[in-house]
Amino acid sequence: MIDIEKGLTLDERASVDFVLQLRKQWAGTVYPALVEEFGDPAGSLPEATSRLHELPLYPWFSHLERTQQKMLWRTAADTVLRRADELVGPAEESGEPKGSLEIGADFALPDWYTAYDIHVQPGGYFSHDLSAFVYELGARIVMLRDNDGYKFHRLFVETALPDRPQASRIVDVGCGFGKSTRPLAGRYPNAEVIGLDLSAPGLRLAHREAEDEGLAIHYRQRDAVDTGIEPGSCDVVTGTMVLHEMPADVIEQTLAEAARLLKPGGRLGFLEFTLTGDALRDATVVEHAERNNEPYFHDLFHTDTVRICRENGLVDATWVPFDERIAGVAPQGWGDRREWHFPWAVLTAAKPVQTQEVTP
Repeated sequence: MIDIEKGLTLDERASVDFVLQLRKQWAGTVYPALVEEFGDPAGSLPEATSRLHELPLYPWFSHLERTQQKMLWRTAADTVLRRADELVGPAEESGEPKGSLEIGADFALPDWYTAYDIHVQPGGYFSHDLSAFVYELGARIVMLRDNDGYKFHRLFVETALPDRPQASRIVDVGCGFGKSTRPLAGRYPNAEVIGLDLSAPGLRLAHREAEDEGLAIHYRQRDAVDTGIEPGSCDVVTGTMVLHEMPADVIEQTLAEAARLLKPGGRLGFLEFTLTGDALRDATVVEHAERNNEPYFHDLFHTDTVRICRENGLVDATWVPFDERIAGVAPQGWGDRREWHFPWAVLTAAKPVQTQEVTP
């Protein structure tokens, strides 16, 4: 498998590093300056939003996030396009495949999915096979290089998902290019691991990289609301950073489908964002939607996901903070963090174990 970053030219490395450092300065220098300019804490999110819009620094904070995001995709796209011939060529075969790949010839992408250039990535993540390579390279920069080796996703799998030594099936919804799915294969080595996504380019790249690592993962092009998987057949259903990219009705249907798939005693775990209670930070997080082309971002905050889980027969539904730096699941909260960061959290719930009635 080709690792694009290992072959960067000097100019390409300089471009990648510039965007990375710009993003770090935005998060670690501009945001704290914004907090200082804001002054005394606000009592409510609407109050904080109103005051935020009056600050001289906020337009620059917003502009800088959107500009560096555009620069990120331009840098990643140019780098990938220079290697187009080798990247989209047939993958090298090395013996019998471990996993599988199913792409639907007549699969119709939902209109809500194709209507926007999500994350400001031109053409989205589904329009061309190269778009998956662009997204993979760009994702490393977005996470400030703190997710190299997919540390972030491994922390989620290791700290937020349950031990299931005898698990027979694990499903990853919205698996993208497989960064969230591959750690599942290590966590549940005896289970059938299935990754589902709408993007055919993402699935092809996911399959190619899983095979390169010798992982038996089965990737399928499916809609999260209609997976085609048998009910009550999964020990764990998970998703990473996918619910906030869905409209409210699709979020509800996705959680209902996840509940349908779970075995008695099975658990779901979705790594997402939630509001923190810090009014200023929450205001900047909510408006990330407009700054980064996240049209359904607000839908997640306005959806009562805990209620939906309960209405679909799940118990112990709750949100738990998640610290992506080292701790993973952090019931005590995110701590006092100076820099701007996503307020990661895990939505978790369980399918109750059915008890058999005993006839006297």
